[in-house]
This record gives sequence, C-alpha cells and structure tokens, in this order.
Amino acid sequence: MSDHLTAPVLILGVGAMADAYAAALRDMGRPFIAAGRGRERAEAFAAKWQVQAGHGELVDQWQALVQKPVTAIVAVNANTLARTSAFLIDHGVKRLLIEKPAGLELAEVQELQAIAKKKDVDAYVGYNRRFYGSVEIARRMIAEDGGALSVKFDFTEASKRLEALDKPADELAGWFYANSTHVIDLAFFLGGEPTELNALSIGKLPWHPEGAIFTGMGRLQSGASFCYHANWISAGRWGVEVMTAKRRLVLQPMEQLSYQDHFSFTLKGVELPDDKDIVFKPGIYRQTEAFVGAKPDSRLLGLNDHARLFGIYACIRTGDSYRRDV
Repeated sequence: MSDHLTAPVLILGVGAMADAYAAALRDMGRPFIAAGRGRERAEAFAAKWQVQAGHGELVDQWQALVQKPVTAIVAVNANTLARTSAFLIDHGVKRLLIEKPAGLELAEVQELQAIAKKKDVDAYVGYNRRFYGSVEIARRMIAEDGGALSVKFDFTEASKRLEALDKPADELAGWFYANSTHVIDLAFFLGGEPTELNALSIGKLPWHPEGAIFTGMGRLQSGASFCYHANWISAGRWGVEVMTAKRRLVLQPMEQLSYQDHFSFTLKGVELPDDKDIVFKPGIYRQTEAFVGAKPDSRLLGLNDHARLFGIYACIRTGDSYRRDV
C-alpha cells in the first residue's frame, strides 16, 4: 500500500483551518502530526488532539522528525503558503494539499507550480466549497438539465469588517486572491473554465489598492456566458447563480441551494443531507477524504490547473481582458 495512504499526515499550521483538517482526519482514523510557529498555539493544538505538534522554525522541526512525512496539508497564513509548500517539496513531500490561494501573486503561484512539476509532486489547492453538499446537488441538477447556459456571481467582500481585522498588510492587499477566489473558482467549477473575459476594475481601498468595484463578462469553454459584479465599497454578499434550460439555481449563501423554475417567481429550497457539512467545517471533510484517499477525485483542483486559472483571476482583479488561444 502506498505510504500516502497509511503514513501520518503532516499539517502545517495550528490555527482554525488546521483544527478543521484535524477533526476530519481524526474521524477517518488517519494519524497526523502538526508543525506551527508559536509555542502557545502549538501546545494547545497538541493537547486538544493528543498529537505531536512542534513550534519554531520549520527547518528545525523537519530535521527533528524521525519519520519524514510524504503527505502534507498546508494551512498556514496566506502570505507564507508558497514558501512553506516549496520547502516541503524540496524536502521530499510527494503529496500536498495547499490551502487556497497557494500564493498571493501570480508569479509566486507559477514558481511553486514549476517546482512541484520538476519534483513530480501531486499538489492540489484547497477550494473546499467544491465539496459542499449543496454544490454536489447543484452539479447533478445542472447535468440533468443539459448543462449551464449562463452563470453569474458576486464576490463582494465586507470591507468594513476586514478593516478591523488584525491581518498583515500583504494579506489584506492580496485579499482578492486569498478569499474572493473561493467564489470565482466555484462559478467556473460549475460552469466551465473561461475562454474569453472582458473585465473592469475601478476604485480602490486603503488596504486593497488593486480595485474595489469589479464587473465583467465573458464566455466559458462549455459555450455558456458568464458575468459578475462585486462592490467592496457598498454592501453585498457572496453568491453564485447558474441558469439552465429548465431552472435557475441559486447558491447564496453557498452552503444552501435554491432554485426557480419557469412557472414561478418563488425560490424553492432544496433539502440537503444532514451530513458532514454540519458536523465538520463545510466541505472540509469531503475534500480531506478525497485528498488522502486512493482514488482520483475530479473535484480536487490540481496546482497546474490552479496556476493557469490564477492568470484569469489576475485579469479580473486588474480589469484586463483575456482570450484563450484555441
């Protein structure tokens, strides 16, 4: 049996996301260890999960490990995701799940992708909303209806709340990549990858100079059209809508699914299974299960694909046009 199916998983980070992954792994009966930075949080993590959880410089923690992990989940701060992942790849880890967005700039993600490719590492980026129960049902409904005809989405961020967060300046400046791409990834996951994009990015915030109001439209590889709107200065919320020949599907909030058919203006809620999205952080259990399992899962976003999509995200952020060469 492959080592990645039996050996302990290394979780990088000891914060809230690390807790979410630990809960899923513990329920699956999969052993894990952790590596953090601050002593206090690492010791709290170790006590909570009754596992080894180191602290301090990663290179020192790595050297102290008797059994070097071959599988790791990277759940550190967004501004250290790429650097931490590159270290693990350079030191022999062969299977990685990296929390989104894997890096805060396009060049950073592309460099990481090149390193992983050179070392023949199976690397994935953790967009857990792909694994929501609501999304699974939406995908089935879209397929039943013959596919998406059009998609629209909103990735408005609550800027007033964000300004009050104790976040490093580079994380806030990269918030579009670190957070908003959750919505964009899900929209393209449901409708297909874009082949063309006409984008507009205007305004700015003190902590996010690369735009504050984002609008755009384009075409997906499926032939469907898409459009989006996000205004970080005003009020709003995340949401994705998919229009088929038979109905309009609404994921807003994205943990829930509603639909509207041709004969009513009413949105009807879809009953979701009382399952892992309630007991665990939504999407995390299924995503972790897919990552540590033996079978390939198309819902996992490979780092190669993410690096390509990141170029499209950059266009949305800056308001540049995009055309894919056919």
